[in-house]
Amino acid sequence: MTSSHTHKWGLRRASSTARSHAPGEAEGKQALSVTGRAGFVARGVVYVLVGALALQIAFGGGGREADRQGALQQVAAQPFGKVMLWLLVVGFGCMAIWRASEALLANGPKNKVGSRLLDAGRAVFYGFVCWGTASFAAGSGGQSGSDAKSQDWTASALKLPGGQVLVGIAGCVLIGVGATLAVRAVMRRFLRKLETGKMSRRVRQAVTALGLGGGVARGVVFAGVGVFALVAAIRFDPHQAKGMDATLRTFAHTPAGPWLLVAVAVGLVLFGGFSFASARWRRL
Repeated sequence: MTSSHTHKWGLRRASSTARSHAPGEAEGKQALSVTGRAGFVARGVVYVLVGALALQIAFGGGGREADRQGALQQVAAQPFGKVMLWLLVVGFGCMAIWRASEALLANGPKNKVGSRLLDAGRAVFYGFVCWGTASFAAGSGGQSGSDAKSQDWTASALKLPGGQVLVGIAGCVLIGVGATLAVRAVMRRFLRKLETGKMSRRVRQAVTALGLGGGVARGVVFAGVGVFALVAAIRFDPHQAKGMDATLRTFAHTPAGPWLLVAVAVGLVLFGGFSFASARWRRL
């Protein structure tokens, strides 16, 4: 066999090998897509429930904490609650896996170091959420809520060398994250990640409203938690730190009265709806 024939045969074999790998790659991408969509559904369920609990607080019926722990308690109280809890565990696990895949396998604009690190951080966060939800579903219902956890973490951090500065930095970061989330929502940056071409005009308007209202409310909550962390650092008092529940309750004691809490609570429900829309139309 001549060298030219050998070269052509090698090219045909390489091409054939590439084609044989293509279906496997497509299946893997499809699996990750399903994984990500399951994660958005789980996120949506929790945000809708947290928003509903916050509305109850605003109108004087706040029995459960308006945070992820309160949402899980709400789920557990429903028929087939245990099954629903384990489905949430699977959903959050899927979200962690999808975020990790984005950090490791991202291409194009997502290939930047900053984007990869952000997705890695999200993967770790949802990994903890998955673990906490699994612990609750397995019967560890006595887990502390967001307020107690925030104070415990703040107290532990303040005991470290330079802990006051670390807590202050963490507060500033949360404030910055909250402001970024709100600004991006107002600028409708979230539409870039959605397949808007597959939506009708009315559906796009509805999804835009969900993303705008939900993103601003989510940003306000993040910033509020950050403000209390910063106050805790300045006063060197871990009891000044607040989780989501206490932060939401604080909104009811502003000059705007309970209506600010109502607005934020409705926004959290909207963000839950936006998460469901992301499960349907997000580019994954």
